[in-house]
Parts: sequence; structure tokens; C-alpha cells
Amino acid sequence: MSGTTTAAVAPRRRAAGAGANRWVVLVVLCVSLLLVALDATVLHVAVPAVTEDLKPGAIELLWIVDVYPLVCASLLILFGTLGDRVGRRRVLLVGYALFGVASALAALAESAQVLILARALLGVGGAMIMPATLSILRQVFPDRRERALAIGIWSAVAAVGAAVGPLLGGFLLEHFWWGSVFLVNIPLMLVSLPVGRLLLPESKGDGTGPWDVVGALMAAAGLFGVVLGVKRLGGGEQVASVFTVVPLVAGAALLTAFVRRQRRRTHPLVDLRMFRRPAFSTSVGCIVLAMLALVGLELIAAQYLQLVLGLSPLETGLRLLPLTFAAMAAGLAGARMLRRFGPRRMVCAGFCLTAAAVVLLTAMGRADNCPLLLTGFVLLGFGLETTLFGAYESMLSEAPQEQSGGAAAIGETSYQLGAGIGIALLGSVMNAAYAPGLAGGVPGVPASASAAAGHSLGEAYEVAGRLGGPAGGALRSAAADAFVHGLHVTLVVSAGLLLLGAVMALRLPRVMQCEPETVAVPAPREAAESRVSV
Repeated sequence: MSGTTTAAVAPRRRAAGAGANRWVVLVVLCVSLLLVALDATVLHVAVPAVTEDLKPGAIELLWIVDVYPLVCASLLILFGTLGDRVGRRRVLLVGYALFGVASALAALAESAQVLILARALLGVGGAMIMPATLSILRQVFPDRRERALAIGIWSAVAAVGAAVGPLLGGFLLEHFWWGSVFLVNIPLMLVSLPVGRLLLPESKGDGTGPWDVVGALMAAAGLFGVVLGVKRLGGGEQVASVFTVVPLVAGAALLTAFVRRQRRRTHPLVDLRMFRRPAFSTSVGCIVLAMLALVGLELIAAQYLQLVLGLSPLETGLRLLPLTFAAMAAGLAGARMLRRFGPRRMVCAGFCLTAAAVVLLTAMGRADNCPLLLTGFVLLGFGLETTLFGAYESMLSEAPQEQSGGAAAIGETSYQLGAGIGIALLGSVMNAAYAPGLAGGVPGVPASASAAAGHSLGEAYEVAGRLGGPAGGALRSAAADAFVHGLHVTLVVSAGLLLLGAVMALRLPRVMQCEPETVAVPAPREAAESRVSV
């Protein structure tokens, strides 16, 4: 074979993910996912430290935690389709760079407003990274059996990120200030940027029709409006308040207009016809519900372990470790379970197991019960990861390969949207159940102090510390009791949502279909163009 022919064939094999190269690509994609997953959880154990240092209000605290997944969810479709146009690897690498810059800004933030801005920029970088990982994985693994194994590894790495995040955050908080939890992104980005540029294959969509930027902005603004309204409710605003009604109505109107716009366009930003397939739409709904429960409960659990049980940040990370180890085990065993039980039984059983774990955790109280927490977290992690694995695999396999970029963006949008709404919704439920416990006043405590303590448990402890003496002790005890009550109410609401997901999963296929797929191999000229450097 001539040198010219060999040079033409090599990029074609690389672009198609042929041979052993696809497993090398999977490793790089998993590192990319680790970067985003780490940042999604590393802040959880630092929330009390951030509250003490920056003293954010209740709404600002919710935004500090929630703005990252919200911005990421809002922009995934925009950057997913941009990657289809200019190259998914190119957008991925730009996302690495932005992620590093935003991490430095967050680490050095001296106010809640600057930290919110930095977290928003991290969301933009995450929106560039996440769709590319899943769409490239879909491209380089056309065989469903191999793809199921790849998704299992991919999801296990996500669990690793969830495990390492709180543990690493706790370790850093033991030795440094809270801003150090963001600095860990920079070395990982410095490694990922050159390695990804060298090893990742470039890929693009067919590029037909104009790129609907207006539609992407409508979707982003609509999502912001809806979640902002939920946040206002969680912050104590009245339901009829203009600050609650206007964002909710405006957001819903924009999302409705976005859907209508996509249906009218010849070349829509998102092909909504995919949602006509029951397996695809059901999988997306299951991902939203699973993430809604997972992220919201993890945040509340971290606060419970630190503020109620008095554990250090590092001890909190260690306590949450069984949850993520169980999720890793479920991800690695997912391919075998899917082949044996099929998507319907697998996802439904995952939801039911998670609901059982949540109900078990309602036995948590003021005293530390390590065996109960261990059992509950293990069941929670295994059940949720089983659900997510089955839903993700079904969603990707149901979408046509030529629409893999759009399907990846939809899947990651549902993932991040579920996480963002989960924190907002469960946080709102938590606040609504916590505040009444202090609203009636605490004997021996001034009414103004009780009212201030009703904003959050962290603020209640600050007020109790300033009061001191028997009054401070009484306020601290009453606030902890109110938090535990709010936690129980939140767990019951989560169990109901999880059972709803189990019913929804009954629409998934009974068995795993494994028809062979054809992989479109780019022409030599296209393959050469795909290797243009960033």
C-alpha cells in the first residue's frame, strides 16, 4: 500500500473510532466527564464554609450551588449544535480552557456575587464539554453491546467524580480555605487540554440548514425563568408575588414558543420528532427524575452530616463515599444487567430500590446512626446509577446515529436540568418545612433572632453563637430539630417522585435490541479537514 493511501486511511479509521483506538478515546472522554462531575459535587461540603466567609443570603446561597448546573443545562443545546457545525473536539477544548479560567476566578472570589459569576462561567465551560463526550462516544461505539459497556464505564467515572468531589473537598477544607476546592480543576484541565488535542477524533454533523441561535437563547432564557420562580418560592416569596409569578410565566411562555419554533423550522435546532419515540422520551424523563433526587439529596445530606451530626468536611466526604462506590459498581455491572433484564425492568427496579432507600433514611434523627446511613447510601447509589445507566443507554440507542449530537445534547440537558431543578425544588421543600419550626418563636429567644434563624440552619447557628448562653443553646437545638423535620419531609417528597419514575419506566422496551448499525466513514478530504487544530 502506498504512503498516500495509508495517510488517507488512517484519519478515516480514527474518525470512525475503529479498532482499539475507540477505547483510548473512551479514556479521554471519561477524563473530560470527570472534570465536569468533580465540579458538580466538590462544592457541596464547602457550603457551610462559604456561608461563614461570604455570608450570602438564602437566595444567593441557592444560586451559588445551582447556577452552575442551570447555566450548563441552558446552554447544552447551543454548544451541542455548535459542535456539530465547527467540530465537537474544538468546542470541547475551548471548554477546557474556559473551565480553568473560571475555576481560578471562583477560587479568588471575595463576594457571593463574584462567586455566582464564576460558577456561571464554569457552567458555560461545562456546557461545551458535556455534549461532546456523549456524542463522540455514540460515534465511536456503533455496536450496542460495546456501547453499553462503554456507557457503563462512562457512568462509573461520573460516580468516581461524585465520590472524589466531596472527599477531595473535605480534605482541602481541612488544610486550606474553601476556594481551594476550585483550584483542583486547573491541573486536570492542564492535562486534558493537550491530551485531548492529540488523541480525540474530530467529528461534525451534516451541517445542513442555518444554525438557530435565537431558538437556543429562547430555551436558555425560558429555563432560567422557570427555575428562578422555583427559587423565589424556596426563598420565602409568596406564590402570588410578582417576583415569583413573572419568572414562571415568562419562562413557560419562552419554552412553549421555543417548541413551536422548532416544529415550524425546516432545519430545527432540536429534532423534536425524537420525542415521538416512547423509549426516547421516557428515558429523558427518567434521567430528569433520577438526577432531581440524587443531587438535591446529596446537598441536603452533606448539610445534615456537618451541621446536625457535627462531622468535619473530610468526615462528611468519607460518609458519602459508600453512595458513590455503590454507583460505580452499578455502572460497571450495568451492561450485563441490561442484557439480562432489559431496559424496562432495569430502570423500574432502579427507581423502586432508590425509593426504598429514601424511605429507610427517614429514620435519621439528631443522633448519629452509622449503620443506617451506610445501608441507605449504598442502596441509594446502586439504585440511582442502575436507573441512569438504563435510561442513558436506551436514549442513545433509540436516537438515529446521524442525530447523535442532538440526542447527546438532550440527554445532558435533562441530566443537568434535573440536577438544577432538584436542588431548587428539594431546597424549596426543605426551606418550606424548616422555617415553620422556628416561626412560632423559641422560648427565651428574641423574636428577631428566631426569624433570622428561620432562613437556614447555618444562619441559625450563627445567631445562636451570637446569643450564647441558654438562649443560644435553645435556638441551636430548635433549629436542628426543625432541620431534621424538614429533611424527613424532603425525603418523603423524593420517594414520591422516584415512584413516579418507576411508573414512567414501564413504557421502556422489554428487551435490549442489538441490531447492527452502519458507521458513516468520512471522505479523505473531510477527514483531513477534521484534524484542523484549535
